[in-house]
Amino acid sequence: MCTSCLRAARASRAFSTAPPAYSAASATSRPLFLDFLEPAIRLPCTRPAGIALPRPQATLRRRLATAASPPTSPSDPQPARAVLNPRTTDSGEPMRISLSPRAIHRLSTIATKDNNPNLALRVTIESGGCHGFQYLMSLIDLTKEPPTEEDTLFEGDKGAKVIVDESSLELLNGSTVDYTMELIGSQFKVTGIPGATSSCGCGTSFDIKL
Repeated sequence: MCTSCLRAARASRAFSTAPPAYSAASATSRPLFLDFLEPAIRLPCTRPAGIALPRPQATLRRRLATAASPPTSPSDPQPARAVLNPRTTDSGEPMRISLSPRAIHRLSTIATKDNNPNLALRVTIESGGCHGFQYLMSLIDLTKEPPTEEDTLFEGDKGAKVIVDESSLELLNGSTVDYTMELIGSQFKVTGIPGATSSCGCGTSFDIKL
């Protein structure tokens, strides 16, 4: 082949392998691939078979359910058990009173100091005082003053005992026996009497809505 023929063959080959010129028609006829928006490397899933992914919503619901029911605080009043002559209301609900941790501790301390496990706190409500009703409290020895058929004996933790007669229990049902330590003195008190509308400064006299 001569030199002229060799040049002509190379020129025709370069023309045939060159990329076609860009045109609007070719741009609309071919789909546009945005490969640069996709990750260049796709790692395979390495999660072992049979292991489920965690559920954030279910976990959140369990946490909210747990937070909605906090545990009972040690300082909350504790319902006392009616160990003798339990009473019920007209609707059949058991009558009960509660003891605060301070009242339980004080009654237990007195019983231990006097070496008398039969020590009990008697609570009685009578008419009088500056607000219509008043409650009286006294420490008694159950061996010397045993409960009668009219009395209900309650017992709390550490052997703390409270005795209430039937008519007084009807007014004290749902209340709490507490022990307060103030500058003017320490004493047992009854708080949270249902239906009580007002009380005097001493706290032992109160009005009640019957």
